Amino acid sequence: MENRLGDLWSLFDFLNPGLLGKAREFADVARDLATKPHGYAPLRRLLGPYLLRRLKTDRRIISDLPDKTEVQARCALTKKQAVLYGKLVEQLKADLANETLDPNERRGLVLAYLVKFKQVCNHPSHWSGDGRYVSEESGKFLRLGEIATELAERQERCLIFTQFREMTGPIAAYLTGIFGRQGLVLHGGTSVAQRPKLVESFQRADGPPFFVLSVKAGGTGLTLTAANHVIHFDRWWNPAVENQATDRAYRIGQKRNVLVHKFVCPGTIEEKVDALMAQKGALAEDVLGSNGGAERLLTEMTNAELLEFVRLDIQSALV
Repeated sequence: MENRLGDLWSLFDFLNPGLLGKAREFADVARDLATKPHGYAPLRRLLGPYLLRRLKTDRRIISDLPDKTEVQARCALTKKQAVLYGKLVEQLKADLANETLDPNERRGLVLAYLVKFKQVCNHPSHWSGDGRYVSEESGKFLRLGEIATELAERQERCLIFTQFREMTGPIAAYLTGIFGRQGLVLHGGTSVAQRPKLVESFQRADGPPFFVLSVKAGGTGLTLTAANHVIHFDRWWNPAVENQATDRAYRIGQKRNVLVHKFVCPGTIEEKVDALMAQKGALAEDVLGSNGGAERLLTEMTNAELLEFVRLDIQSALV
């Protein structure tokens, strides 16, 4: 279940047609359950016999894994980032005022702007494409530098995940200067034959100090337990995908506690996305586990809701 209860209905409609009724009927029931004191408990009872769920946090299943700690690393925007972000909000507001947009055009417009906002939060050069990537112009680069400096002093190693292939090179170049050694990079353009060689190199006791990976290319199927720090430079929309990426380090064979740093620019869309991801995780827990919540797709928000969602809180952003 990635985003909504509708995903759950789709899975069961394929695996066990008719168990959850028609899509509209299921949506009505789910909406009603969300308002009840007992929440999704009836749905949990119905699905229980069909689900086998294993969590790494369950010590009855895996007893020899070390602890995993997740922390939010707040990265204040630089003044340049804040100015660019504010201008994008005004541009989005003007473009949404175009009443000739059909629903598909509006969805495409919203998704394009969401990417632009995330690019500005990463680095002004990511948005402009000028290739400069001066570290002082990005709050995330400055925070990454602080973390990397501490890791270099302690001779600890890290994985850095980004959803943007074009960010892997600049991040690696910046970290090379801090660690004094080159690291590794893996993204969608990395050949299949090269990937196991990169993993083998990183896993050596004297391996590189860092590994920069795109989430799509390196977020599954790799064992990278030589690192005990995981940095999510920018956040994926789906918390399950992000957790899978974290599990490249937090898996069988890991002997040290794992610390996960989740970069968030306060006062921006990233802070809202962080809260949205928490709701998604809670929704999964409520249906498959204990408690939870729900959310609405960003592209289906009204103009007013969307503008409030992306609005820059300047006091929080620059603190």
